[in-house]
Amino acid sequence: MPVVKVIEVIASSEKSIEDAMQNAVAEVSKSIRNIDSVYVKDIKAHVKDGKITSYGCICKISFRVDQVG
Repeated sequence: MPVVKVIEVIASSEKSIEDAMQNAVAEVSKSIRNIDSVYVKDIKAHVKDGKITSYGCICKISFRVDQVG
């Protein structure tokens, strides 16, 4: 039976929330394999002079743990 682990990360982008999510997955993928899903826990945007300057999200990333033996 597979075991799934969940980690929480914070990511950002100057383009969009979708790009921030992609950044989260890309960065986590550098050290973790078997990523199955991303759950966006929270979203925010930074504003300067009446315009959005960057987007951020807190993501829960789920991945399968390799079975040994």
